[in-house]
Amino acid sequence: MSDQIKHECGLAMIRLLKPLEYYHEKYGTALYGINKLQLLLQKQRNRGQDGAGVATIKFDIPPGNRYISRHRSIGNSYLKDLFDSIYENFNDCSPEQMSDVAWLKKNKPYIGELLMGHLRYGTHGANNIETVHPFLRQNNWISRNLVCAGNFNLTNIDELFNELLSFGQYPKEVSDTVTVMEKIGHFLDDEVQRIFDWYKHEGYSNIEINKFIEKEMDIKRILTRSSRRFDGGYVIAGLIGHGDAFVLRDPAGIRPAFYYHDDEICVVASERPALQTCLDIRYFQVKELQPGSALIIKKNGEITEENIKEVTERKSCTFERIYFSRGTDRDIYLERKNLGRLLAPRILEAVDYDFDHTIFSFIPNTAEVSFFGLIEGLNEELNTIKTQQIAALEDKGDNAAVAQILNQRVRSEKLAVKDEKLRTFIADDGSRNQLVSHIYDVTYGIVQNEVDTIVLIDDSIVRGTTLRDSIIYILSKLRPKRIIIVSSAPQIRYPDCYGIDMSRMSEFIAFKATIDLLQESGQQSLIDEVYKLCKEEEQKPLEKMVNHVKKIYEPFTDEEISARIAKLVTADGIIPQVDVIFQTVESLHVACPNDKGDWYFTGDYPTLGGVRVVNRAFINYIEDVKERSY
Repeated sequence: MSDQIKHECGLAMIRLLKPLEYYHEKYGTALYGINKLQLLLQKQRNRGQDGAGVATIKFDIPPGNRYISRHRSIGNSYLKDLFDSIYENFNDCSPEQMSDVAWLKKNKPYIGELLMGHLRYGTHGANNIETVHPFLRQNNWISRNLVCAGNFNLTNIDELFNELLSFGQYPKEVSDTVTVMEKIGHFLDDEVQRIFDWYKHEGYSNIEINKFIEKEMDIKRILTRSSRRFDGGYVIAGLIGHGDAFVLRDPAGIRPAFYYHDDEICVVASERPALQTCLDIRYFQVKELQPGSALIIKKNGEITEENIKEVTERKSCTFERIYFSRGTDRDIYLERKNLGRLLAPRILEAVDYDFDHTIFSFIPNTAEVSFFGLIEGLNEELNTIKTQQIAALEDKGDNAAVAQILNQRVRSEKLAVKDEKLRTFIADDGSRNQLVSHIYDVTYGIVQNEVDTIVLIDDSIVRGTTLRDSIIYILSKLRPKRIIIVSSAPQIRYPDCYGIDMSRMSEFIAFKATIDLLQESGQQSLIDEVYKLCKEEEQKPLEKMVNHVKKIYEPFTDEEISARIAKLVTADGIIPQVDVIFQTVESLHVACPNDKGDWYFTGDYPTLGGVRVVNRAFINYIEDVKERSY
């Protein structure tokens, strides 16, 4: 993706189901759990580069001893710093001590049966150590301790916060993570008290009742009650002090979660390939946590997947398929190839089927897979053309003519090269802008001056700033006749409120282009009308709200908006003609048939809160309010 956007988060959770000595005997290390957690986070580092954190819980530790350990890092080398600090705890151990699992569990942190790791991409607000997951809700009652981490954004955090106030709580801040943790924590407390009161009435001592709480705590009940009013996309994981654990997924399946378990281990991660690599397992052995369900792991080792919320239409995030998730997932790899393949016919029409004078390339590095698919699609189209040309030959035995037809090729080259080492912080503003234009370099000597057309595929186009300031500028140095930028995603027209840093409409190049067209064609009144309608929507109950921002795009075809985008991303002084081609929503769903979360393209939000967010985002644009709309 040429426009870098922050997104998602990465989650990993491990439950060791055997005694800790088992792993030392079988795998030769008492650090088996923390080693696996490190690998899981390393294989998901694409999901968060603002910080990382780890928490562990030890089972059956005598009172007066620490059983929860947590460490977090926001350094430039956040993962290395995090695990260096963890492993430092064992530097003073002798070989004999490292082989004594009971001694390690008693005397050293991070030797526990429950482990959680998190990678953070901050979408908004501060980026300091206090914003890094896991979060910890502490209590002297072991069963009231709660460790939380997740990949989520909620659209109604203010309402949930006010609900906490109605419970009599006094939260320390207004944030998704704290509010979610305190909401779950409230019903955790209530569940503990319910069991306590029952057995206290039966005459059991306070100490005896702890065992009943541990055995009978109803995690499903806690999650059902606490998540009743959650609106958003979420995967929320929790560890409870005595040893129960859970992972909860939203009812539309917006955020991803996968798991695997056998008799040794239960592991949850945000991405399937991380589990496959870490545990050396096959694709079919990994299960997807179903929307609206929770994976519940009791301290006794019982593992169940329980429905928590009524399942809605599946709207899992298509940006996972297009860009966010690593392409090493089998399904995602094939879907990205198909996204490229489906663009081939439209691109060939745009270049008038001129294979001889068209060079196909891609934005490194994440568009590479869709580029492979595009080349396959082009070759399929070319083979059809070759077949027709051979069939049309008057002299069927003319070998030279047949050979000439067969020698036609799709010209594919690596033209754009990303120079990631380029630093601009020491330059003055003028020099800095000049340096920014050289973030990408190009391969010289391939393009025929003023003859060839360059077709360059990108994952998606969000803001268009890198296209304008760097990619198109540097490609123009090759002196092509024409530059066509192709997006494997449709036009991004609406804000996201479920975890991606795309909340301000003024930043979307498709929105800017549409506003440009409206103003140029004398339709300013439509902008004013939509603003008025959005303001009126704010007075309605949530379930009656309508997305009026869709009206902004209705006067124009996709092609008209794409043409204006091409104009906006072409800086002054660029000589080659520049065009932009976007994927269609219809083709997106053909390529990704099981993942229909397309609200950023269509405005069809999977939760009621999303409609409120899009109307508020448009109001913020008109009123020049810079803050996010949820």
